[in-house]
This record gives sequence, structure tokens and C-alpha cells, in this order.
Amino acid sequence: MAEFRVAAIFSNHMVLQRGKNVKIFGEGEEGHIVVVEFRGQRAEAVAENGRWCAVLRPMAASVKRAKGEEPDDPYGDGFAGSTMTVSCCGRTYTFVDVVVGEVWLAGGQSNMEFELQNCRGGKDFLENDKDPGVRFYYTQKNAYKDKHFYEAEQNSSWSTFDKERSKCWSAVGYFFAKRLSAELGFPVGIIGCNWGGTSASCWMDQDTLLRDTELGSYVKDYEAAVAGKTEEEQIAEYRAYEKYDAEWNERAALCYAEDPAMSWDEVLRRCGENKWPGPMGCINPFRPAGLYECMLQRVMPYTLRGFLYYQGESDDHKPKMYERLLRELIAKWREDWEDINLPFLMVQLPMHRYAADPDYKHWCLIREAQMRVFETVKNTGIAVTLDLGEFNEIHPKEKETIGERLALQAMWLVYRLCTKKRAFGPIFKDVVQCGGELLVSFDFAEDGFEIRTDGVPGALADHSGKEDGAGSLRPASSAGFEIAGADKRFFPAEAVRDAGQKNVLWLSAEGVDKPVYARYCWTNFGEVNYFGKNGLPMAPFRTSQKDEGRNKETSQEQDKKAKIQQIMEL
Repeated sequence: MAEFRVAAIFSNHMVLQRGKNVKIFGEGEEGHIVVVEFRGQRAEAVAENGRWCAVLRPMAASVKRAKGEEPDDPYGDGFAGSTMTVSCCGRTYTFVDVVVGEVWLAGGQSNMEFELQNCRGGKDFLENDKDPGVRFYYTQKNAYKDKHFYEAEQNSSWSTFDKERSKCWSAVGYFFAKRLSAELGFPVGIIGCNWGGTSASCWMDQDTLLRDTELGSYVKDYEAAVAGKTEEEQIAEYRAYEKYDAEWNERAALCYAEDPAMSWDEVLRRCGENKWPGPMGCINPFRPAGLYECMLQRVMPYTLRGFLYYQGESDDHKPKMYERLLRELIAKWREDWEDINLPFLMVQLPMHRYAADPDYKHWCLIREAQMRVFETVKNTGIAVTLDLGEFNEIHPKEKETIGERLALQAMWLVYRLCTKKRAFGPIFKDVVQCGGELLVSFDFAEDGFEIRTDGVPGALADHSGKEDGAGSLRPASSAGFEIAGADKRFFPAEAVRDAGQKNVLWLSAEGVDKPVYARYCWTNFGEVNYFGKNGLPMAPFRTSQKDEGRNKETSQEQDKKAKIQQIMEL
């Protein structure tokens, strides 16, 4: 018999979604009536099968308190909150300082989880930001439903901004919400639901994965790993691993303190085998569908405006599956929230490569998959962050810019506060072969291109200052472009701007008489030189998927090393 309770995501200081029917839900005894009262509304629900869900009618956003208005705001963000009560059979939950505004769920892995206190400028923002209009709910990170799971969940709550409370907030989520609140004048709530090192398969249910033969490999690999083991054996095995892993990380930390550039082989020689991610089983957070059940389902279907998503690094071992994986994830999340139109804004992966790794070009395929999903799935946005990566560092520290670019996507797609042209840098549109050259055209480049060298903005210049015989101006740099003939052998290409059409480039290369294929920044890590006049980078691209065949897949050991470093750096 289910005890009456309100889902843990409902708490003091919560943000409810404006302009939509708002679901308030929880658990209760069969047939009992639950009453929700808020802002003069009274909504009732009857518990069925241990669950209840009451619905409040659409509401206007909360507004800022006027200066000097009484009572003084004790919570620090200046928005006028209200009290909500939820009652059943003589028991009442009372929530104070409840505001109405915009709500977004911030999902993904370590780069979405990356904390405000650790990002570039984060400590200054924590110390000096005043009334940013952001509130945050952190879905508890617990990958197994034992008694401690439910106890910890009940202690989770929404919080307002504070230099201490906000240290562990998602930096990307915070900067996104801060910009949005400033633009809209409303409070913005972020639901953090992320875990470092996780595959997209962790955030989906098993049935969805098994519907696709190839995606089902995630589940079948798991089933093979746990075959013949009882739940108790799986738990004991993982607990032993956790103890070993904690001790290993302590030894490794001493190694890196002694020599930050110490080689991976030397770390292993000194510290012994690294066993991350541990034995697969019912308690391992990296199992398929595990965090879908233990995190995502715990906050659904909290009414929200849309999703933010920064993930893909941990699926680089199966990059050719990622487009299908991401499509299925988006469809499943929208199905679970019962809204097929919910906006889904993703971060396209930036440049990255570890110093010891060759250029596997598997991140190129992840970026391509993300762009293809954006171009073909409705109500999606993509923040291109190619220029924000760091060599030998999988966690770029410049999270403010990433949050701002996501906010631009929301302002264009959802709120109509800016044009699509303002929200994007150049994106590949089409290619035409013209003799020994390829003519490549771009969307969102009507004003032309800007070339930056060594990260410093610079005007698109030509070598001579004069038009050549083709009526074109030659830029100072053409880094990143490559072309190939039918043999698929790529050579660095010279990019020449057309004097008559600002949104096109002519590509040519010595040794390629009849070019067929072109690509830009098709590398895990390299320079990023081309931007739109609005300061946003050109998105990486290739003109055809038929140009591949030479990309190498990452080895298991290199993949393991990269993901261990992700976890250790959190």
C-alpha cells in the first residue's frame, strides 16, 4: 500500500513552468483524493495504482519584487514566490517561495555536470553575481534503488542562487538560465540530470534499445556480462571494485601531483591495473537503462519547456550508431513527457584529442551525427562549440560561452527573440563541381566569413588586395579545408571567397584535378579559423558520407584511458 507523498522534485523554492498545464504528482493509497492549492487554484486527483497526478491550469510568470516592497525577500533572487499546499487524508505538504517561470532539464555526461566552481571565471560569478534569476534542482546521483536511495531522494530540493549552494550547479545550465532570465525577465529553473562518463544508452529504457538490432547490442553486452550472477553477487563484486578504485585513484593522484605529464603506462606501472568502469551489474551506473530508471524517471513528467543535452564523448567507441541512438533518446524523452514537440537543444562536441592518441576521427562522426539529427528532427537546436575545445583536456573550462550559445538556440527556436541567422555560424548547404574546383555554399553566411588566426578575430583579407581572374578574393588562411577525388585521398585545400556571392567558397588543391569530396575540420582536434560575421564558428562538415573508409576506430585501451580521465577530473 503506497504511503501518500509528493514526488521529491517538488520542494520549497521550486520553479513551475509558465503558460502550460502543470502536473503535480506523487504516490498515494488507492482511491484517496489529493488536493493541490496554489495561486487561488484548487486541483484534485485520485490515486490509482499507487500514483496520483493533479493538473494546475496555465499560469503567468512570477515578477520581480519592487524595490522596498515588503516583506523583504529572504531568498535572494528578488522574485515574488507563493505557497503551495498538497493534502490527502489529513496530511499536508507545504512548499514556500514557489515561483513560475521557465524550466529546462539539463541532461548528459561530465561536460554538462561540470560544476560552476570549476569553470573559467566560475569563482568570480559565485562571488559577484546578484539576483541572476536562476534556481536549480539536482537529481540525486544514485544508481541503485535500495533504502538509501529513497532516503537520499527525499532530502533533495530546489535551491536559489548563493555563492556556497551554487558551487556544484551545472556551469552550462547556469549560464544558459542566467542569459535566458535576463532576456525574459522571468525566473528560470534548471533540473540537473547528468552523470560523467555515461553513454546515451544509460538514459534510455531497455525496450527502446532492443527495438533496434544494433542498438540492442548495448543491452545484450550487459546481459552477457551478468549471466549466471545473482543480484547479491553483482552488488558484492561492485562494492569490492569501488574500494579498489578509490585506492587506485589516490595512488594515481599522487603520480599526477608529482608529474602532471606522466604517461599512462607509467601510471599503470606504479599504481597497478585500472579496473574502471568496474564489473557490469545491477549497481553499476554505466549499465544501459540504469540512470533512466534511477534518475530520469524520478523527475518525469515534471512540466518543463524543453531539454538541454551535452553528451556523446562516451559513445565514441560506436560512433556510427550515435545518430540512431540520439534520435531514439529524443523520441523516448518526448514520449515520456507526453509532448512530441518539446524542444531539444544539444551541444555539438568541440575539438578534442589526448596527446598520446592518434587522430581516430571518431569525434568527427559524433559531431556529424549531432548535426544530422538537428537537420532532420523537428524542434531541435544545436550549439556549435568547435572552437572551444582544449588539447589533451576533455573538459573545456569555457562553459559560459557554451551556455550562451545554447541560450541563443532557445531564443531563436522557442522564444522568437532573435533570428535564426543570429543563432548560427555558417553551416554547409551544398556543393557543385566546377572543373578543377568545388563550389561550396553555406547557410547563415549571407554577410560573408570572418577568419581568425590563433584565436584572434581578423578580417577576411586577400593576398594582393585585388580580385584574381576568377573575380574572387583570396583569404589569408584556409586552414581546415580538404578535398579529394574519386580515390578518396584528401589533400589540404585552398579556400577562395567569391566576390559576388559572400556565402560561397571555391576549394582547390594541387594534386586533385577532379575533386569530388570536401570536408572542413574533419579531425578530432585542430585549428578553427572560419566564423560567421556574428562571431559564431562554422560547423564542421563533409560533403558526402561516401568519402569514408579510412577512419580508424579507437582501441579499447585508449578508449578506457580517456574515460578514466573524464571521471578523475570531475
